Amino acid sequence: MNTSFSNFTGLALDIKAWGRELGFDALGITDTRLGDHETRLMNWLHAGYHGEMHYMSRHGIRRSRPEMLSPGTIRIISARMNYQAPDAKDEKEVLANRNQAYISRYALGRDYHRVVRKGLQKLAERIAEKVGPFGYRAFTDSAPVLEKALAEKAGLGWIGKHTNLINRASGSWFFLGELYTNLPLPVDLPAENHCGTCSTCMEVCPTRAIVSPYQLDARRCISYHTIELKEAIPVEFRKAMGNRIFGCDDCQLYCPWNRFGQKSPLSDFAVRHRLDAAHLIELFRWSEEDFLANTEGSAIRRIGYACWLRNIAVALGNAESTPDVIQALKDRLHHSSELVREHVAWALQQHGAL
Repeated sequence: MNTSFSNFTGLALDIKAWGRELGFDALGITDTRLGDHETRLMNWLHAGYHGEMHYMSRHGIRRSRPEMLSPGTIRIISARMNYQAPDAKDEKEVLANRNQAYISRYALGRDYHRVVRKGLQKLAERIAEKVGPFGYRAFTDSAPVLEKALAEKAGLGWIGKHTNLINRASGSWFFLGELYTNLPLPVDLPAENHCGTCSTCMEVCPTRAIVSPYQLDARRCISYHTIELKEAIPVEFRKAMGNRIFGCDDCQLYCPWNRFGQKSPLSDFAVRHRLDAAHLIELFRWSEEDFLANTEGSAIRRIGYACWLRNIAVALGNAESTPDVIQALKDRLHHSSELVREHVAWALQQHGAL
């Protein structure tokens, strides 16, 4: 960094303007102190709410102490990017159609890791043009970072009872990313909580995963079961999954603040391969080659082909009982994966066809 540079207040304003030019909806700046959030994190881990996500406990306090993850960090630039595709089918209509597949809206377009990180890298380059070389690292759900806590401290929104970040003007349909930096930038005021007495997110959760305000038990969460879990989905949660085959948006979908949700202008988040309302049978018939081709550059690919079929098998078990549904399931009854076979057998049992 140019040691003669001193106008960090002006730089902070520039950074926020550059961020908007690069496709971010808002940026905020905070320090590295996360004491209260660290306590909540450790209590959450101690309760076992992270399930099989062992990396959460393995990283421990590195997640809540930015300077341990990136030495020299004194400030975090937190960035928010809306992802709602303007061309996506209505979420509630898809959820109501038992023969269609519901995919979490964040995964309908290009993999957000790439989009957000690219924007952060360009932002860092803009800053370097102004101040010279400086220390930074960019993250977007790619390292042990308490990104929602940092975003709340940076004034981008508050952590709601469903544990997602909410903004009064934009709802919660957005991604977060961070630049850890050694620049002594002025910090922003943290956001105030506006959940009030509302408990809609807790009431609509299909599996009651929000066990108390601001406490999510991942072991009950459909997003965890369909994305993070690599084993069999517990039988007790399969009916509640409905037609959700990748993630779940219910706690956001019914949040009153999302009436202010904004569509993304970025083509990166446009719907790919009609995945906003595809038919379950169509997706279930994809070969592994089809799966890899149709999820290239998508966050969906991370779950792998076997878990993709596992999830759809459960949804087909919850679909209307038709000859086509039953035949599609029978076609996979002897699949090479034991994981797939087990969920197909369960699905056929739901239709009285096994």
